[in-house]
Amino acid sequence: MATRHHPTVTGATARQQLQQQLIREKARDVIRRRVIGFLGGALVVAVAALVAFGLWSARSTDSNVSRQAPAFSLTTTAGTTVSLSDYRGKPVILYFNEGAGCGSCTQQMAAIEKDPGFTRSGITVLPIVMNTAEQIEPDLATFGVKTPYLLDDGTVSKAYDTLGKGMHEGLPGHGFVLIDADGNQRWQGDYPSMWIAPGDLLKEVTGRLS
Repeated sequence: MATRHHPTVTGATARQQLQQQLIREKARDVIRRRVIGFLGGALVVAVAALVAFGLWSARSTDSNVSRQAPAFSLTTTAGTTVSLSDYRGKPVILYFNEGAGCGSCTQQMAAIEKDPGFTRSGITVLPIVMNTAEQIEPDLATFGVKTPYLLDDGTVSKAYDTLGKGMHEGLPGHGFVLIDADGNQRWQGDYPSMWIAPGDLLKEVTGRLS
């Protein structure tokens, strides 16, 4: 019976195979690091793009177009009726906002109420929302807002071109309209960031009234 002879691996061959294995592993490691580096770089770029888009979309916009302010009469959460003509002879800020469910919107009004500068300047802030009294009153109670809210069916918000300026197409965003003592619209500012410091708002409007 013939004896089978198995080829033996010499020391030189073994070293060569080991070197080849090490080379392959090093190559895989290099590729792995490059892939990780590429993905990390892509992630950084993506995050930077999102941040940039967020900052761009949240930037405030304003308009200095002057016109006779559209007249209106609206019922309030207090059960009264408020007309723009009631304030002829003194400046008014109309505060259009998303209303019920928008905590930052209600906090904005709460902060405005606490700033004595508006009272000293003789400027009245009228918050206007597209809600019923039953819908908005829980928000007012939560944040301690005392100012009656004007309840709009959308007619006034549309007349002042405030619809679709925020997160919802059919609602106002977070905007202010300045009306002077003669009933002229002097300025409109929209704040997608959903906030402006009351002092900054007061400075913005008083600068346009002087």
